[in-house]
Amino acid sequence: MGNERAAIRLVVFDVDGVFTDGRITYDEDGRESKVFHTQDGFGIRRLQNSGCAIAVITGRRSGAVTARMQELGVHHVFQGCRDKLPVLETLLDTLGIAPTDAAFVGDDIPDLPPMQHVGMAIAVANAVPEVLAAADRVTTKTGGHGAVREVCDWLVGGEIAAS
Repeated sequence: MGNERAAIRLVVFDVDGVFTDGRITYDEDGRESKVFHTQDGFGIRRLQNSGCAIAVITGRRSGAVTARMQELGVHHVFQGCRDKLPVLETLLDTLGIAPTDAAFVGDDIPDLPPMQHVGMAIAVANAVPEVLAAADRVTTKTGGHGAVREVCDWLVGGEIAAS
């Protein structure tokens, strides 16, 4: 397992269902809001400080995602991506990182192609069955409730459950 952790140079996260619990709320004016776990943010900063690049690729567009990722210093933010694999491939090429040196963290069917393209596929505990089956690793925590932190802690020296 130590070699797997050392090889990961890029971690790409989905947002809804991974950084959040997957719920989307709207106020009476139709403005969307999301809830992020503060401990996930500390994990992201630790992972960045370890030299690992961080990115998010999400199918939806949200000002809340833009704000949270700016706050965390995540520079590779791709929103409104229905097909995530081409975005991932371009990012890997741009950063000069081999797919085997990347991890993707997801929870739902649109995450399967990028998960199958990288060296480490990670599912959050509440992912759909197809994603759980495709994962190399599964978190014990659910999306929006510390799963991102769990992944980050594992990659900088903690532990994550094998699927």
